[in-house]
Amino acid sequence: MFNNHIKIAWRSLKKQPFFTFLNLFGLAIGIAGGLLISLYIHDELSYDTMFADADRIHRVHADIKFGGEDRKFAVTPAPMAESMENDFSEVELATRFRTRGSVLIKRTGTNINVKELQSTFVDSTFFKMFGIKLLVGDVKTALMSPNTLVLTKTAAEKHFGVQEALGKTLELNNTQTFTVTGVIDDLPKNSFLRDHSVFMAMAGYEDSRIVNWGSNNYQTYIKLIPSANVMDIREPLEAFLGKYVIPGVQQFMPGITEEQFKAAGNHLIFSTMPLTDIHLHSDRVAEISPNNNIQSIYILSFIAAFLIVLACVNFMNLSTAHSLKRAKEVGVRKTLGSNKRDLIRQFLVESGLVSFGALLLAIVVAIIALPFFNDLSDKDISMPYGNPVFWIILLVSVVFLGLFSGSYPAFFMSKFIPVKVLKGSNSNSLGGSKVRNGLVIFQFAISVFLIIGTLVVYQQLKYIQNKDLGFSKDQVLIVNDVYTVGNKAQSFKDEVKKLSYVKDATLSSFFPTPSARGDTTFAPEDGATDQERALSMQRWSVDRDYIPTMGFEIVAGRNFDERFGNDSISIIINESAVATIGLPPEEVIGTRYTPDLGQPDPRFFTVIGVVKDFHFSPFREDIEGLSLHLANDTGALAIKLHTADFQNAIAGVQDVWSRVAPGQPFDYYFMEDSFNDTYKAEQRLGRIFFIFTALSILIACLGLFGLAAFNAEKRTKEIGVRKVLGASVGQITYKLSADFLKLVAVAIVISLPVGWYAMNQWLEDFSYRIEVKWWVLVLAAVLAVVISLLTVSYQSIKAAIVNPVKSLRTE
Repeated sequence: MFNNHIKIAWRSLKKQPFFTFLNLFGLAIGIAGGLLISLYIHDELSYDTMFADADRIHRVHADIKFGGEDRKFAVTPAPMAESMENDFSEVELATRFRTRGSVLIKRTGTNINVKELQSTFVDSTFFKMFGIKLLVGDVKTALMSPNTLVLTKTAAEKHFGVQEALGKTLELNNTQTFTVTGVIDDLPKNSFLRDHSVFMAMAGYEDSRIVNWGSNNYQTYIKLIPSANVMDIREPLEAFLGKYVIPGVQQFMPGITEEQFKAAGNHLIFSTMPLTDIHLHSDRVAEISPNNNIQSIYILSFIAAFLIVLACVNFMNLSTAHSLKRAKEVGVRKTLGSNKRDLIRQFLVESGLVSFGALLLAIVVAIIALPFFNDLSDKDISMPYGNPVFWIILLVSVVFLGLFSGSYPAFFMSKFIPVKVLKGSNSNSLGGSKVRNGLVIFQFAISVFLIIGTLVVYQQLKYIQNKDLGFSKDQVLIVNDVYTVGNKAQSFKDEVKKLSYVKDATLSSFFPTPSARGDTTFAPEDGATDQERALSMQRWSVDRDYIPTMGFEIVAGRNFDERFGNDSISIIINESAVATIGLPPEEVIGTRYTPDLGQPDPRFFTVIGVVKDFHFSPFREDIEGLSLHLANDTGALAIKLHTADFQNAIAGVQDVWSRVAPGQPFDYYFMEDSFNDTYKAEQRLGRIFFIFTALSILIACLGLFGLAAFNAEKRTKEIGVRKVLGASVGQITYKLSADFLKLVAVAIVISLPVGWYAMNQWLEDFSYRIEVKWWVLVLAAVLAVVISLLTVSYQSIKAAIVNPVKSLRTE
């Protein structure tokens, strides 16, 4: 019997090739889109799950409000790891990371440096904590001694090769010599250490041994014993404020108590987060690697579900649209003895066959589209051909889709009454119009929602690009690693400034786009022990040319000036810091603050200027307090250009670099590119929204196209009568189209408030954001109407121009 169903289904599908193609194409697009998004989501959810005992590893966090700033840190004080091992029997192991960013490496005795983008100091317990094995070297001794390091396989191959690396020496940043004590395999791309290639022994980092509970610089990870629950350590961990932090702060602010600290509106809360949750649930200061957010996963999950459901709805509409052509077939079958169950089984086999064909086509489409999708999502996803679970899920999914998408047409057509369909009097009694109309409303409601989402994401990104940042990011070239030239840094800057296309240049490691960061607590001269008047600010080392090069606006006071010999003990602060102080900018000028709390001979810095607030954090965050002070910081050289010929400008700067720093890599980037990289996640979301919105609209239009065909065929004789009575093509087209516009109007009414609410929720993540304007909702509605009209008009005009004689003779 099943073989008979297959044969009949195959003949039926071949008999109507265009209808079959529409069904296959619509389902294939939906399945392919859902498959690609599912692979993306699986990759995101798999972050850090590859580490041994990942379910028992947690990172310690710090939420701190002090000195006018309220911040959530991914880092904790240096003694946190040891204290947790000592205080909690539930903690089996602890390890720390102290990230150092990029590092220049060369073999001892050579002159050519190789740049590694990410390096970190790490405790020797690192290997045991994460279950990482060495390709060469001994886990028990690697990273135990100062000035030792472990390289990844790729990093080792740049210098020695994997087997030859052990025991060799390397120079880092032309200043320190390290011995290679091990090589590990390259870390997975879906791990928080994916970009790190150099791991240096924490034993050689002096700061890590200082018991300072007031400085948060270390990523601290703990592994719990198998029987422990992380909730068991939550309250005792919060007690670290009174047990360790306050006693540590008392050396700077004598007499301060935990009660006074909290009464002043301050707080410090230590907490933990599972390792496997960090990538999607953590967006804190000093993350070890860039994270995604769970909201984007929810959005993509909804889009994938929408695509597949829309494809199924499209199949239902197209199937019922052709039910008139199958009505007599059903009548004959029932007359010859077929029961309802056999008919349902027959139609479900047909839908299953279409679903299986759509799956094959979807896999081909997904394979072709995967490279483009990887580029779009910044991933390296591949099809898991060798994973049997993948194929089982696909087969189960296609069976489910076949049943789901074919259920309504099967039950709908199996209800036809033989006497009526064989007499040809059933054209108006086939029913199902309410369900079909509901499905069209659902399709377009989803499409309008996605159109709103696309427009809002685009508007927010445009707002970010065009908002006054308070600094000039255009035509600023930044050359990294200037410190490698030693005492020639100033000469390098002076030579670059002589180039005709260079407007200005400044030496610093601190820039408004992602760069070095560091918080410092300042105290006023007349209240150095008063916690309520403490001021927490970013502290940036700059030179005298920094402010004009960056294009900052001074709202009070002056810039650093070589004519004033005491500028080395002066600072310039921003408006946010002034707001925390609570005085007008003019009155802040001349006040003195010290970062040396508790020191016997503190240095006091005089405020000589106030700069207008500028954005140096992502738009998700408020602008915080900032101080600029003069220092000989040769981390990088920022060069303000006044030429559109960037290639020639880069070549000129590189020529100067080659003369000053022979053999050193010339590493540069443009500040505008760095700024744009900060919003890669939003840009990716915008592109994904656009592409999958287009796909959803395409699928919805196929469904509307099918329903228009059904409606035109159902009303063939009515159209013929109207034409005989004098109706024009335009009038008939309007009459046929109006019904569909009503459905689209209902979809718009449903989707506009939902889209407005959902996108406002998304915008809540930004401290600086647009408002969802009324015209965005109107534009989404107009686009939906135009798209539906274009889709329906073809079938309407086609039906309207048919010869009325032919229409009236139609049975």
